[in-house]
Amino acid sequence: MSRNRVLLRGARVITMTPDRPDAEHADILVDADRIAAVGKGIEASDAEVVDLTGRIVIPGLVNAHLHTWQTALRSAGADWTLVQYLTHLHGECVGHYTPADMHISNLVGALNQINCGTTTVGDWCHNVLSPEHADAAVEGLAQDGVRAVFLHGTPYRSPDTPHPLAEVDRLLDGPVREHALLTLGMALQGPQYSSPHTAVADFRAGAERGLLVSMHQSGGEPSPGWEAVRDAGLFSPLTNIAHGIDLPDDWIKTLLEAGVTFTTTPENELGQGHGTPITGALLRHGAAPSLGTDIDTAVPGTLLTAARIGLSHQRSLDHAQHRRTTGTHADTASITAKQALAWATVEGAKALGLADRVGRIEAGMQADLVAVDARALNLWPAHDPVATALHADIANVEAVMVAGTWRKRDHALLTPGLDDLKHRLLESGERLLSHVRPTASSA
Repeated sequence: MSRNRVLLRGARVITMTPDRPDAEHADILVDADRIAAVGKGIEASDAEVVDLTGRIVIPGLVNAHLHTWQTALRSAGADWTLVQYLTHLHGECVGHYTPADMHISNLVGALNQINCGTTTVGDWCHNVLSPEHADAAVEGLAQDGVRAVFLHGTPYRSPDTPHPLAEVDRLLDGPVREHALLTLGMALQGPQYSSPHTAVADFRAGAERGLLVSMHQSGGEPSPGWEAVRDAGLFSPLTNIAHGIDLPDDWIKTLLEAGVTFTTTPENELGQGHGTPITGALLRHGAAPSLGTDIDTAVPGTLLTAARIGLSHQRSLDHAQHRRTTGTHADTASITAKQALAWATVEGAKALGLADRVGRIEAGMQADLVAVDARALNLWPAHDPVATALHADIANVEAVMVAGTWRKRDHALLTPGLDDLKHRLLESGERLLSHVRPTASSA
């Protein structure tokens, strides 16, 4: 049986591979779901040739922290503070979700990610009310062909209540395993919101299963649970911390030494009041963040926007610090556009435990690729391909490939029935929001 082979010609390619140029004119040969070769003048007589002259090809973006189940509530909490978000969404709304609500939000939310150039999602699904809710959420991701780590979680519960491991094992043995592009992780309450005993038990359960465990830390001094997990030796490269805000510098150093990754969601962290993103602290320790967009309830799901905001915010802090210490303006930027693009690709893959599969364009990696149309008026002339890719918006994302399969071509998703999906999403959102009481400012 012949395998699908595609030869991409004519583009400038940003491989994100350390030993290659930042951008280069190169061909990419895709064989089935993998990249077979990257270089000039590749010949493959049996391959379909796609001319991408005038485009920039980048690795598929990795949105490492997204609560995809909130897609139906898009923009409803744009003016909510963090306290209002927790009150209205988690206090008033989550219990009314049906499996159908989970399915349509995950389906359309993941489609939107593909449309924006994201090929891999860390789906932090902490509204799994039942096995049926979990299965519906997983099916939503699988249906549109996105690559995803389904991080199984539940609504907030008692600090002494452990993660439901029977459900984790059920998903491992069935629904997640059935889909080649999906892997399973655990969205834990974590040491900040669990008792020390429960935090250790949850971490140990994840380690025994070889699963990525991810948790929130959205401000406040570390609770005793952090020390308990550290003393048990359970922090590892399979540990991911979302936000990490207010973690002291010595804790950040300890966690990085253990291989822990961090995911910042700069637009939402700054807008809702989580606190200051820890990008600068990570960079000072020779590390880097991955990126997420967090909640469509409050901010757009465009990862390149998150990258630009994260870059500009940290540059602003660095410029201000330079003026305070020297009395003059800085001569060079503290962070480059390529670093920010790495946060959205290489670092995201690392955070989700997928660094051996995605995040770079090189032979043997999965064929997760994005073609940016650099001929568009808002990007032309593309003097700096890396900056041009970082400055792209949805309208510039011409084509998206996941595991060698086109999911978007000629600026359009290759998904039938989008109008019906949008109608179902609207119905779901309107019904769910009917349970949210108006705030004093909107009453």
